[in-house]
Amino acid sequence: MTPPVTTTAERAVRRGGADRAGERTTLAGTVTLLRFALRRDRVRLPVWVLGLGLLTLSSATSVHTVYPTAADRAAIARGSDNPALLAMSGPAHYLADYTWGAMLGHRLLGLLAVLAGVMSVLTVTRHTRAEEEGGRAELVRSSAVGRHAPLTAALATAAVADLALGLLLAVGLPGLGVPGLSGGGALLFGAATAAGGLLFAAVAAVTVQVSAHARTSSGLALAVLGAAYALRAAGDAGGGGLSWASPIGWLQRTYPFVDDRWWPLLPALALTAATAAAGFGLSTRRDLGAGLRAARPGPATGGPALGTPLGLALRLHRGLLGGFAVALLLLGAMYGSLLGNADSMLKDVDQIKEALARLGGHSLADSFAALTMLVVAVVGGVYAVLATLRPRAEESAGRAVPVLATGVSRSRWLGAHLVAALLGSTVVMLAAGVGFGLAGALSTGDWGVFLRLTGAALAFTPALWVTVGFAAAVYGWLPRAMPLAWAVPAYAFVIGYLGPLLQLPAGLDRLSPFGQVPRLPAAAMDWTPLAVLTVVAAALIALALAGFRRRDVD
Repeated sequence: MTPPVTTTAERAVRRGGADRAGERTTLAGTVTLLRFALRRDRVRLPVWVLGLGLLTLSSATSVHTVYPTAADRAAIARGSDNPALLAMSGPAHYLADYTWGAMLGHRLLGLLAVLAGVMSVLTVTRHTRAEEEGGRAELVRSSAVGRHAPLTAALATAAVADLALGLLLAVGLPGLGVPGLSGGGALLFGAATAAGGLLFAAVAAVTVQVSAHARTSSGLALAVLGAAYALRAAGDAGGGGLSWASPIGWLQRTYPFVDDRWWPLLPALALTAATAAAGFGLSTRRDLGAGLRAARPGPATGGPALGTPLGLALRLHRGLLGGFAVALLLLGAMYGSLLGNADSMLKDVDQIKEALARLGGHSLADSFAALTMLVVAVVGGVYAVLATLRPRAEESAGRAVPVLATGVSRSRWLGAHLVAALLGSTVVMLAAGVGFGLAGALSTGDWGVFLRLTGAALAFTPALWVTVGFAAAVYGWLPRAMPLAWAVPAYAFVIGYLGPLLQLPAGLDRLSPFGQVPRLPAAAMDWTPLAVLTVVAAALIALALAGFRRRDVD
């Protein structure tokens, strides 16, 4: 007798644990989707993990070299014990015995938790809401795949990356041979970093249920991440009590290489489990492709501006632009509020004074404003990349083809999106300058600061235009290599954030377009580098348009 034929779908159902009646379970096909997700991210996730791991290992080696004696470390510990620097680094308890391990945990653990969270948020959104928005999830769910399998696979993919990063840190740090980087402390350091990534992966599991759009979902999750970091910063600057309201504060209070406390990981893991469970529960309360937040009905007819490529591009970019404009306004206001106390906070910090001395300026307040403005500009660079990625999203989702099938040329379509990105970059830096200037004027009592700081923020606009141009050139010629677009703001952030601590050569900063901008208000205005950056941006955009005209549309 011929044995019955067993289909692939039936085998998938059986592996998923279906009952004898053949009904699939809610987790059927999870392993297959996990393998597929790892296959898709076989380049993306290793770059994230190796990049963050090498950043940490190189920083551990550098602090050992730059601060070789206990006196050197004690000096920087004394200088770091002020609200401004504690807000940027971590709790003051690390400063009690500032070993190389304590310095690493104090300066990098919070930053790594944030970056691991960003990696996890983007991973979960990519494999859940982006798949639904692109119509691919419906095809997958039409086969023998359970309701919870896509979300479970996405969370598992993020967990694999987070645990790989934690393992790399746990094994790599003791292997450097730096005294004080013990195996137990390194294991805790890696576990805390991985726990941060897992927590915000769970946050993304909730936000992808809220909105029907991937960008909004990831934006909500990153807003939660930013709020957690802001709570931690405010708490550490004000005595530490408020930091317990932030999960990033919990992770930093594991104190690796100092006290090696494991118990703060327990509330973080409990919150992760509860948040992930909420994500699964919310997924049952919506239809596939829809969000819990119902879309508002639009007008019966569109305005005349929507009939033009630029009008449509501005409409598509307005949500991202509005969110970043508000965020940079608040970030600028936060830094500006510190200007009035900059002299008293930084006068005893030799390392910071040396870094500020390189910028020049008539006062520590001017130099501090010039240094922190770079951090604000790098955040603006993140907007520039995200805005330039919008045409790629339109192309991948199939919405570009119907537009290009009309009388709209490729150059007009892509050019409209790039104009929106260039204008948006100018607007977000103007918002940052207004926030910085208003708060700085109120803090110092000098209203002349407002115009100086607004101009200092706008001076970074050509650097953001170069960032747009570089990302556009990658999109025009190598759309599959779009992650390379993040190289410009990432390099500027690493050099700007870790450069003063590790005393990196000043020439490294000049390799970034952000390093070419005059550091107002400490330095004198120089229009030449801004003009050169503008020309470079124009050349990159022309290169991008040429490449897009020559390649196939995805």
